[in-house]
Amino acid sequence: QITSLVRRAALTQNDNHFNYEKAHNFKVHTFRGPHWCEYCANFMWGLIAQGVRCSDCGLNVHKQCSKYVPNDCQPDLKRIKRVYCCDLTTLVKAHNTQRPMVVDSCIREIEARGLKSEGLYRVSGFTEHIEDVKMAFDRDGDKADISANIYPDINIIAGALKLYFRDLPIPVITYDTYSKFIEAAKISNPDERLEAIHEVLMLLPAAHYETLRYLMIHLKKVTLHEKENFMNAENLGIVFGPTLMRPPEDSTLTTLNDMRYQKLIVQILIENEDVLF
Repeated sequence: QITSLVRRAALTQNDNHFNYEKAHNFKVHTFRGPHWCEYCANFMWGLIAQGVRCSDCGLNVHKQCSKYVPNDCQPDLKRIKRVYCCDLTTLVKAHNTQRPMVVDSCIREIEARGLKSEGLYRVSGFTEHIEDVKMAFDRDGDKADISANIYPDINIIAGALKLYFRDLPIPVITYDTYSKFIEAAKISNPDERLEAIHEVLMLLPAAHYETLRYLMIHLKKVTLHEKENFMNAENLGIVFGPTLMRPPEDSTLTTLNDMRYQKLIVQILIENEDVLF
């Protein structure tokens, strides 16, 4: 609990600039004309593939220097071509926000007009309308209009939010922490299980942790309207388990075996969001 409070204080300390760590996304690059390394300031020799360039922020360095560059990539919005399918930390750093603005916009809209909607998150919206929302975010960013005037069916907005999570190259619950979460879910003693889940939560990258925290607070609100929407924490766990976590190796068998634990993890996160985050 103490660790959680410290983490929360650190996240809210500086609301204008979110110092989430991000590694550079270096790719081999051929520079035209003379070029100097931005890390060691020495000349880059050769005619082709003289060094590497970060495709998120444009930093140019020698290939050997790239191993020593700190994780201080500050993505440039001009280089980030889309919102969906973009790495979560890259997106929030490019927009200088605490969480992906898709998450904020969709949740704001759902809480304003959809909390009592029957089967919220379980009922599917029309696929082509969900794709429209995705394109609107990719095109207009946080200016995307997802209001009731354009999308009266709240299931479209809920579908667009789920699609955002499914499209992430690294899931909200990262590949690195996946097996640790599954192991924690298998613990039979409820208190020990909660403690184990809390420990694994602390291993998530800051932007992933903050996104998950915000989503769980929202899903807890959804469960408070269970009488109208028929969505309790278990039902939401069934929907969001495979959406928020995927096994690192793409194995159907692993996915099937882990399904009940994925559901359980999300269910526990929703029911205990006030203690865990």
